[in-house]
Amino acid sequence: MKKDNGLYWLLLAIVVFIIDIASKFYILDRFELFETVNLLPFFSITYVRNIGAAFSIFEGQRVMLAAIALVISAVIVYMLYRNNRSQKLENLSLSMILGGALGNLFDRLYHGFVVDFLDVNFGNWHYPTFNIADCAICVGIGLFIISSYKKPKKKP
Repeated sequence: MKKDNGLYWLLLAIVVFIIDIASKFYILDRFELFETVNLLPFFSITYVRNIGAAFSIFEGQRVMLAAIALVISAVIVYMLYRNNRSQKLENLSLSMILGGALGNLFDRLYHGFVVDFLDVNFGNWHYPTFNIADCAICVGIGLFIISSYKKPKKKP
């Protein structure tokens, strides 16, 4: 087993997972379903349940979504294992995606739905409610795309 692999970055995935789960349990403990607290004119905390995936697609497909999350998580762990620890941007991105995927997977398996609560809107425009795991996944994907352009070119 190579010692200089990216598995060290699993610590970040664990941190993302813990923050996500803690925030969701806080919402479950303090909010009624659909309860809203306005924090800014364009941002509120609103407790909703998502039984699908992003933007409620695949609604009611809990087993399929859990299986996809498990496969993606296994692939990410393998990628971290194959990476060097020094591939910071790619490992950061993979860890964020993994932590978010595991957070939403936990919700699906434990609650039967994903707890969403971050609510953004401007006037009549309303973005679908999301959570910290979703943020980590989106930022992670963005960073992964950036990291794919920053890879050193191999010499012929």
